[in-house]
Amino acid sequence: MTEPVRADSPYRSYVYSYPHKTAYRPFDDRPRLSDLWRGEDVGALSLYAHIPFCEMRCGFCNLFTRSTPPAEQVTTFLDALERQADVVASCLPEGASFARAALGGGTPTYLTATELVRVYDLLERTLGVDLTAIPTSVETSPATATSERLAVLSERGVTRISMGVQSFVDSEAHAAGRPQRRAEVDRALADIRACTDADLNVDLIYGIERQTSDTWRYSLDTALSWSPEEVYLYPLYVRPLTGLGRRAREWDDHRLSLYRQGRDHLLGHGYEQVSMRMFRRADAAETAGPEYCCQTDGMVGLGCGARSYTSGTHYSFDYAVGVGKVRSIIEDYVGREAGDFARAEVGFHLDEEERRRRHVLQSLLRVEGLDARAYAERFGGHPVADLAEEFGALAARGWLVAGEDSVDAATIRLTEEGLAHSDSIGPDLFSARVNRLMAEYEAG
Repeated sequence: MTEPVRADSPYRSYVYSYPHKTAYRPFDDRPRLSDLWRGEDVGALSLYAHIPFCEMRCGFCNLFTRSTPPAEQVTTFLDALERQADVVASCLPEGASFARAALGGGTPTYLTATELVRVYDLLERTLGVDLTAIPTSVETSPATATSERLAVLSERGVTRISMGVQSFVDSEAHAAGRPQRRAEVDRALADIRACTDADLNVDLIYGIERQTSDTWRYSLDTALSWSPEEVYLYPLYVRPLTGLGRRAREWDDHRLSLYRQGRDHLLGHGYEQVSMRMFRRADAAETAGPEYCCQTDGMVGLGCGARSYTSGTHYSFDYAVGVGKVRSIIEDYVGREAGDFARAEVGFHLDEEERRRRHVLQSLLRVEGLDARAYAERFGGHPVADLAEEFGALAARGWLVAGEDSVDAATIRLTEEGLAHSDSIGPDLFSARVNRLMAEYEAG
């Protein structure tokens, strides 16, 4: 167990989904997937296939992944993935259609080229989806972005490839717990550009030990030399009582300074900000396909590290980050019979309040902000009235655009500084129930 992060820290929690998996609990009744999906709008689903393997475990990683698994476990995992996909497909309502897809992890390109072909084949066969016809994103790493694997992704219509570089300075990457060589990073980026027509996303991390504004600018400029369509800037998170965590306020100030530098640098080089982390090149063509609405569109997740979303229930398998528990979850998954995939095991039922909070959170933390009319159409009322205390606190700190903190506002947006504090604002929007469940998980 760790000490809690300071309440006034701008880096309290990275909120990429709500509620977090630490608020999930085993279902007493293990509901049937067919019941959870009955009556859902399934015309524009997202498909997420999670491959829980990597060639190494990075020091900053808090994802569900195992490094260098035995070859036979990779095979049995893909066998289980196919069994699960078959069953899940049978549980979806008639007319289910996928509008976008992603292979994540872990590192999907840890798989061999032959294994990647198998994943594409099984997804298309079981779910009736043509992955060449919809936007499809794949995560990769410098060591695994080989020309052979990239050729498979290109053949199968990948439209976005995301690679975590973290830093173009080897010593900084090593300090963050990612032992990589710059030459390998350059080779991988060159191969992505040469072997595919996919949009390129580069992940960078700021706040690494001994990282300076000069080395940060160097990494930014080196990334820009590849003209990536997207750049993600991630603050480094560490356990509070270790290393940088002991210098909490000083480190927070340093991270904020580097964030502002990175933001301004990208904006000055033709990028538009989408969220605190995401920047997209202004002249990059948008990937074809219907716009994804993270507040309402359902998601089908496959693999023991994936989660699925219906309008009223989020579900997954058990969650863990520690190496031992991750391995046991994977071992349990690969040993399951097909019928066991027909029921949800762990998850969270969203009542009306939780759905409202999720909608607000996932809208407000983006540059375009929260459309109060869309909120009213879905829930009735106005978000400022429904979450008066939370919006009052944001307005008091000057983090809402002037005039948008009233019940008459049509759009509610964060200021530039409010957006910089997204990792503090997000947790403030959690419900008491979610906070209690997350605290119980951490205490356990």
